[in-house]
Amino acid sequence: MRTELVWKVGGEQGSGIETPGSLFLDACNRLGYYTFGYRHFMSRIKGGHTNYQVRISHNPVFAVGDRTDVLVIDAGGAQESIDHNLGEMADGGVILADAGMKARVPADAAVALMQVPFHSIAGELGSDRYWNMVAMGATCAVTGLDRQAFRDHILQSKLASKGEKVIRANFEALDRGYAFVMEHFGEQAHLQIEPVPEPTRRLSIEGDNAAAFGALAGGCRFLAAYPITPASMIMEWMANEVPKVGGVVVQAEDEMSAILMAIGASYAGARGMTSTSGPGFSLMQEALGLSGLTETPVVIVDVQRAGPATGLPTKPEQGDLNEMVYGSHGEIPRVVIAPGTYDECFYDVAEALNLADRHQCPVIVAMDLTLGMGKGTVDRFDWSRVHIDRGKILSAEDIDRLDGVYERFANTADGISPRALPGTPGGVHLNTADEHTYAGRITEDQDVRATIHDKRLRKISRVDFPGLALRGDLPADLVLVGFGSATGPMWEAMDRLRAAGHRVAVCQMRRLWPFPAEELQRVLAEARVALVCEHNATGQLAHLIRAQIGGDLLPGLRKYNGDPFRPAEVEARAREALADVRNARIA
Repeated sequence: MRTELVWKVGGEQGSGIETPGSLFLDACNRLGYYTFGYRHFMSRIKGGHTNYQVRISHNPVFAVGDRTDVLVIDAGGAQESIDHNLGEMADGGVILADAGMKARVPADAAVALMQVPFHSIAGELGSDRYWNMVAMGATCAVTGLDRQAFRDHILQSKLASKGEKVIRANFEALDRGYAFVMEHFGEQAHLQIEPVPEPTRRLSIEGDNAAAFGALAGGCRFLAAYPITPASMIMEWMANEVPKVGGVVVQAEDEMSAILMAIGASYAGARGMTSTSGPGFSLMQEALGLSGLTETPVVIVDVQRAGPATGLPTKPEQGDLNEMVYGSHGEIPRVVIAPGTYDECFYDVAEALNLADRHQCPVIVAMDLTLGMGKGTVDRFDWSRVHIDRGKILSAEDIDRLDGVYERFANTADGISPRALPGTPGGVHLNTADEHTYAGRITEDQDVRATIHDKRLRKISRVDFPGLALRGDLPADLVLVGFGSATGPMWEAMDRLRAAGHRVAVCQMRRLWPFPAEELQRVLAEARVALVCEHNATGQLAHLIRAQIGGDLLPGLRKYNGDPFRPAEVEARAREALADVRNARIA
């Protein structure tokens, strides 16, 4: 009996592989297992290989699995899907392939091939679509997962509206898939996973949906966006939910319009937000400067993908870091924060709205495809952690106490000027994209320019958001540094290394700008060597660290082939660094 299992379903793109993948993940979540799901798919509607990997465990998991234990192959996937995934199969793993595809594996492959008539059984039950349930039954036979739980927790809840006939057919498909494997391959059904003794109800959610939920909880009532993978689910989720609370979602004609609409909504008093990915974020750069100069709050969620240009639109990367930190012409105040888990997507986007209002500047939430389109287990959200802070917004009474003199861009000690929303009595003011005086009038006066520019830039001298999060041992032989979806693989690699007797820590960068230089310096001072893990080719995070705190660069772990980090990859690179720790230099 095992406490962890990696399951994957593969097939032809467009054949509905996401359905059994999501179904399996949700079922296991309801059975009390921790889950982590990742979809590998191509940037086309139909054709080519796709798969959905789900990792389940008795313990929290934060990354894709290193090896696949059970592989389910649809008939549409044919031999290509087996060939594509065979290299990731664990020794002793099981391949459940549709009998109609005449699957084959090399004679020396340490896997068991079980050919199950998924589609034949489904056809006998009246619809080819039931093959998913046949595959679920076969999976239950191989793994020991409880079929009754699949029925009770998934089929009834998802299919209750379909009618008794459909529910009964799905139940029979599940049972027949199970019976076929037990009859023909019972002795090979050895990958039994221990049931969770007392299942705890947790949420199962995608990162994009968690971010959208966080925006709603944080008071966002206006979102404008243009559809783009992998950020589209944010807009789709909010389009269903925001109107229920009186908000508005607009599908803009392009990304430039989207961010300008969000800025306009924020200027008018709503909490405005937009979501995009790399190509769209590039188009938003001029408007980013508008938000900074006019001191108008706006939140931008950038779910990064592999570039440049169209690049690999359905694959993960962290190549937008430089653009998020330095993008837009001229110099503006900005805040860049980076969630690394699904629950952080929720809480961080909610807090991003507060940061934007408090500092009256753009706030960028740095996500990536692995995090945004992945799906996994989180504890139920703690609503006491979500609050709304609108910052320095003036009422009519506040303006009266100013003796009738209101300057929108007043030169305050913290650089943040009190804001009067349009329509507030006594709050009439000018706001322009040109450089301006404290009252908002256009000016080219050199002294005024320098003074008001300094005022804007010091607004982010103190940002109430954690700079980094630490796990592990300090002082350490090795500290792993990274952000976003690199966080989970670093945590798991750290746990393995500590179990082997190494002193290792993980430094998750939570705020990328303003850069937490002093905090990071203190951490690195307690480590003999640091290893920066990031999804890009040029080491953007490593170079940012060097620019802010100095030091030489140690070759880190950089992955940019379109696949997410696996814990084993981080562990292997960390062991190399530890082996040479006496001569290594801090990155």
